[in-house]
Formats: sequence, structure tokens, C-alpha cells
Amino acid sequence: MNQSIENEEPSLVPAYMIVNLIVTDADRYRTYEKGFFPLLKKYGGEFITYDDSPLTLEGNSSREGRMIIFKFPTEQLAKDWYADADYQALSEHRRAGTRMEFLTLVRGLPPRK
Repeated sequence: MNQSIENEEPSLVPAYMIVNLIVTDADRYRTYEKGFFPLLKKYGGEFITYDDSPLTLEGNSSREGRMIIFKFPTEQLAKDWYADADYQALSEHRRAGTRMEFLTLVRGLPPRK
């Protein structure tokens, strides 16, 4: 039985967070980083990578600053992480210490059958 992505149960696919930010205050951002990983793990998140010198191969909008990729087992866990009161309090350090270009949730593909 073939199902399209639209018909897949959203809870069965991972959610990837793609971030682009420019650090403007390293001390404030470091405070954010120290608290980030325990909250990521609380929601089953997995840090994948970051890059301070991403290479744009095509397109009109090359990225400046840091690119970050991490994931959660489900979209709901990603949304719960973002809405977490402790995360929102911690993110004030990120907001004060960076210029956020984007924080985007990208839905993963369901497992192939």
C-alpha cells in the first residue's frame, strides 16, 4: 500500500531544525549554548552539526554567520521544545547575543516501505 507524505501520520517522521544566526555577543550566546543541550535532550533532540563558514553552491542568498542543524523524533516534540517555558527563558540569551536570520522546522520523510 503506497501512501503519500501528506497521508503519513505526522508523529512518524522526524523534524529537523535549520538555523542561521550571527553571533553579536559571544558571552550571551555562550550562556545560551550551556543551557541548550539539556533542553534538547529533554525532548529527545539530537544535535547534528554547525558550520561558521557555510558554502553556498547555488542561489542568490549566501548565508552569513552560523548554520545549525538538529532534529527531534517528531514535529510535536520539536514544537514542545520550542514552547517549553525553560527554553523560552533561556532563548532570551540567544536573542540578546545574536541576530537570528531564521529558525525553521523542516519535516522529515517517512520511512520507506
